[in-house]
Amino acid sequence: MPSSTALTSKVSTGSPYQLDTPQVVKASSALLRHIKSNQEAKEKSATKKTLIGDNDEDSDDEETPLNNEAIWLILTTKKHVVDKNRLKPGKITIPHSLNSSPSLSVCLITADPQRSVKDIVADASFPQELCSRIEKVIGFGKLKQRYQSFESRRQLLAEHDVFLADERIITRLVPTLGKIFYKSSKRPIPIRIQKIEKVDGKRVKQDPKKKTSKEEKHAEFAAPLIVAKEIERALHSAPVQLAPSTSTAIRIGSSKFTAEQLSDNVAAVVKGMTDKFVAKGWRNIKNIHIKGANTTALPIWLSDELWVDNADVLEDGAETAAIEDGAKANKKRKSTGDEKAIEGKKTKKTKSADDEDESAEVAARKEKLQKLKAQALEDGEPVKADTSKAGKKKRKSTS
Repeated sequence: MPSSTALTSKVSTGSPYQLDTPQVVKASSALLRHIKSNQEAKEKSATKKTLIGDNDEDSDDEETPLNNEAIWLILTTKKHVVDKNRLKPGKITIPHSLNSSPSLSVCLITADPQRSVKDIVADASFPQELCSRIEKVIGFGKLKQRYQSFESRRQLLAEHDVFLADERIITRLVPTLGKIFYKSSKRPIPIRIQKIEKVDGKRVKQDPKKKTSKEEKHAEFAAPLIVAKEIERALHSAPVQLAPSTSTAIRIGSSKFTAEQLSDNVAAVVKGMTDKFVAKGWRNIKNIHIKGANTTALPIWLSDELWVDNADVLEDGAETAAIEDGAKANKKRKSTGDEKAIEGKKTKKTKSADDEDESAEVAARKEKLQKLKAQALEDGEPVKADTSKAGKKKRKSTS
């Protein structure tokens, strides 16, 4: 039986708009094997030999990118993402965290005043294990003052592994932190640490024009346990930041993960993207791939259709006939216009050629007449020229 040449396989039962788990595990296994073989080849060719098993048990593998290559999910949509609400940075909770290192360093960027958040982190009810990971809490105002130079921002980026930011200021961080942050994999992850007021189970919207006092600003933040829960959820999430295009890259794991762990994270990210971030859900997804930092992309799902809605497809009928007739009419008008332009060019060329021939003939007659006059003057005889018109004009003048 010949082997199939299809890139991906569809599920045998149910809706085609779902992942085939065996296909995802198969692609993940192949990708991990390829990355591992590349790592072994690099270690053999390196001038300083380092064995994978030589690292200390207490050392952090995050600091050895050779053995911890990032793995990304590439999702391509059929239509461009234009909704500004979907372009706002977000996150998707995944079963296998990307930040599992015990020595993880977290920097928390908050809305002013920062003292309120520092008091929350230092509160007795705040989990001590999580508090030890948060090494810096900085307000947005001080962030703009202290980190204006490129070198200071680069130093801040190198000091911490994860950056969390209050969702109220997440969009204002782009010009403040600059391209050194947003070209890396340490883009700030939004978290909600503000206090949410509810009446009858519904959220009460605050008036943005209302001026608040310092005491009210301190009271705007949530309770310590709620803030801790939100931070834990952010650390177990995959950050998502869409661009106004058709392609999005989301980090789903590393080369230390197993194929089953990658498959679980892929399923969670795809579900979160179709439910929240991609308009029209599965209908708007064109293809899904997974890849390493320096590998080719392996397909795990490909769409059979290039359109989102069936209404976008025209069947054979009056509409398609009208479009074809319009195209033919435009082509005919264009061809007739081209023919007229060619004829006009031809007439211009023929007219100019006739004018040149006539002027040449007149010049030749003048030259011949001048020669006859010169010969007559030398011989002393009247001019005998075959210009009957000139003779007639002369006789009329004498009479």
